[in-house]
Amino acid sequence: MGKIKVTDNCGWIEGLKVIEPAVFGDERGYFMETYNYNDFKEAGIDCNFVQDNQSASRKGVLRGLHFQINFPQDKLVRIVSGAVFDVAVDLRSDSATFGKWFGIKLTAQNKKQLFIPKNFAHGFLVLSDYAEFCYKVTDFYHPNDEGGLMWNDPAIGIAWQFEDLTEKDIILSEKDRMHPSFAEYKKSRGL
Repeated sequence: MGKIKVTDNCGWIEGLKVIEPAVFGDERGYFMETYNYNDFKEAGIDCNFVQDNQSASRKGVLRGLHFQINFPQDKLVRIVSGAVFDVAVDLRSDSATFGKWFGIKLTAQNKKQLFIPKNFAHGFLVLSDYAEFCYKVTDFYHPNDEGGLMWNDPAIGIAWQFEDLTEKDIILSEKDRMHPSFAEYKKSRGL
């Protein structure tokens, strides 16, 4: 392998992986491979990514917690500009870590990536003045298949890294304001 360093089972949650690519730099700048199928397959990530997405957001924007209901996606997420606190919540009802979360600071400087398997809710909070967020997914977006969870549900208990932000600074879309609690999610799924 050698081109990437992989940390498995982040936060003791099976399937989550932090990927640190090898970065080759000199006075001109740097070069790195952000994705190489062979390296990722050797690390246990054997996925067929079908779509790349990118978003730009300003400081305080929180996107999430999102998931696809009937067409779940594996995701490989990274930052190309700025910094975010990225979070994944395990929604696999048969998992020992069902309802548990993992968070990591992703920045353009640390170049870390997070692999999030199917059946996780995902979201991020922008910590820098501006951030560009990129991610690969293994299924196409289905607009009528969106699900979400309340970002600040005490039952999940995400310890968001606000840094110099406060909860009053959080900027949510109207849709993200309406997500149900984890208890409501479980009830709707008969769990």
